Amino acid sequence: MGNALKAFLHKTPTKIGIATAIMFQLIFSIVWMTGYDGVTDNTANLTIAVVNEDAGVGRQLAEQLGQQLPFQIVTESSLDAAKQKLEERSVQMVLHLPPALSAQLQTPGQKTELQYWINESNPALIKSMMSSVAAGVTATVNKKAIAAGAQAVLTQMNVPAAQAQSTAQALSERVTSSIQFTNPVSGMSNQMVPMMLVLASYVGSMIMGMNLQQSSNLIGAQAGKWSKFAARAVLNGIAAVVTALVGTSLVLLLGGQSVHGFMALWGFLTLCLLAFLFFSQLFLLLLGNAGMLLNIIALSAQLVSSGAMVPRELLNGFYRGLGDYLPATYAVEGNMNLLFGGPGAAGASWSLLLIVLVTAVLGLLVTALRKETASAHGTVAAAKLAHSE
Repeated sequence: MGNALKAFLHKTPTKIGIATAIMFQLIFSIVWMTGYDGVTDNTANLTIAVVNEDAGVGRQLAEQLGQQLPFQIVTESSLDAAKQKLEERSVQMVLHLPPALSAQLQTPGQKTELQYWINESNPALIKSMMSSVAAGVTATVNKKAIAAGAQAVLTQMNVPAAQAQSTAQALSERVTSSIQFTNPVSGMSNQMVPMMLVLASYVGSMIMGMNLQQSSNLIGAQAGKWSKFAARAVLNGIAAVVTALVGTSLVLLLGGQSVHGFMALWGFLTLCLLAFLFFSQLFLLLLGNAGMLLNIIALSAQLVSSGAMVPRELLNGFYRGLGDYLPATYAVEGNMNLLFGGPGAAGASWSLLLIVLVTAVLGLLVTALRKETASAHGTVAAAKLAHSE
């Protein structure tokens, strides 16, 4: 075993493998610790839309929410407009204060209901946070209503026992809540699908790119640089279509939900894979196999900044801005819309298509600037690689 161990340690692939394992730890630790630092301090970036139709208690409550909650509170005049913003994810919850709120709270024995809408087509953290907020707001309003009712009762003298008991029961819960979830997600397995698709697609793309780079080195001068670039582009297209077909089929066969159906999800996942393949390939064309280091950084940064696990609104400004230029952000957005419901994947598709075009053009530019390798050099490189294997 000692001789085998020495032989392994003297081989370049072994050293690269050990260095890669260390780099994964280093890069993920730095990116994730800096990316998620201060997430709980950024709740002010989340928005709640309040639709108030009551000029009394409702108006006061809307003003108090802006002062007491650590979120942005925006007032909408129309419930339909607020729901549309919720669908587009520009707000994270809608609160409706009914027109009879004041009258119901001021009438002994009457109850009122606060209505909330939460869009589940979001990272799971949104549903959890907004559900807690809804419960807290309802409890606060209910407490104030009970206090007002108790004060009214105490102003009466000689209240009969039976009346006092019924009044006490009426005061036990004056305000209730009704939470409606739009675009419902069926179970945690479905909730994790957008992140899984991004992770599997990008890791698969970077590994495929690395192997194509090694194949390109083995081919050497047997084919020109433009022929090899064209061949890689064709292979990227074929791999994207076939891999997306496999991924979409497995997700749906294993119980995944898809609001827009199989074909829409297959087509969009194909576009996601194309963007990942050309994006990851660019680093390899630029730096060779050393470009895998940049791909590891890109993988970690995209998992943090894409919004697959933590809402992008809670990230610091650097990672929110970085996510605007990375394909995973639009992959997550489009997948959520197609899987769970939302405004559609047209906007995300155009962004991904732009990334494909830009990275393909940059790849062409890098190829144009790179010198052709000599035939002898290609033969020597192939021999060395074969010997190392």
